[in-house]
Formats: sequence, structure tokens, C-alpha cells
Amino acid sequence: MAAVMGRRLRAMALPTADPNVIPFIDVLLVLLIIFMVTAPKPTTDLRLDMPRPGPPVAPVIPPTVVDIRAAPDGYRIFIAGEETGLERLGADAVAHMLAANPTLTHEDALAEGRLYVRSDLDVTYQDVITVVETLQDARFQKVAIYAQSADGS
Repeated sequence: MAAVMGRRLRAMALPTADPNVIPFIDVLLVLLIIFMVTAPKPTTDLRLDMPRPGPPVAPVIPPTVVDIRAAPDGYRIFIAGEETGLERLGADAVAHMLAANPTLTHEDALAEGRLYVRSDLDVTYQDVITVVETLQDARFQKVAIYAQSADGS
């Protein structure tokens, strides 16, 4: 017990070695305030020309429907009622889009033109996927499968 008391007395008698940082923090805060007050404020103005509101820039492109109909020898492909082949599908779809909207460029038709693929119930899923892949290989960006319920609505 005497050893414990001796340690306590020694601990109380020794000065603490922790530095007093409060004056240091005070000096830093004063310097911060001085620099904030004397810092130059930006006086340069930026000119920003905002666009005027008006009609949308992107042209409205009506969607093109690609029909796949069952045939005795497989399937047939139609764009706007005109029959086309799998080899000519991409070119005919672009031609139909350009005919519907003459202000379009070929690149705009590929990037912004929407194609809906619609098929009969008798057409196999693999044939529909083949047509969709052909359109994607022709670099069309927006190709979708047209869904319709069995009752026709």
C-alpha cells in the first residue's frame, strides 16, 4: 500500500509535459481573420450568353414500325407496308425515315430514329431476335420490340 501512495504523490508532484496550444490556436484564428479581410475580392465579371427559349432543337422523328409476318417458308419483313429482305432491312429503314422527315441526316436517323419491331404470334422468337440484331448491326441506336396483348389492344 505504501508503494501505491508513493506513486500517487510522485504523479501529483511532477509537472505535466503537455504543451498549452490555446495561445497557438488564438494566434491562428487572428491570422485567419486578417487574411480573410485583406484578401482581394474578384472584380471580374463573366459574360454568359444564355440560349433563348424556343422550339426544341432535336427534330421529332416519328417511329418506324418493322412488321414480321409468318410465311410458309419462314417469315417476311415489312416496313410501312412494303416488303423488304433481311439484307436490305437497315438501308430500307433509313430510307423510310429520311422520306418521312427530309431534314434528317443519315447519322441523325441512325442515332435518333426509333424502330419498333412487331411480329405475328406464329413467328419464332429467334426470327424476331435475328431482325433486331440486323437492325442493331446497321447501327440503329433505338430498337425496341413492339408489345401487344393477345386480344389486340
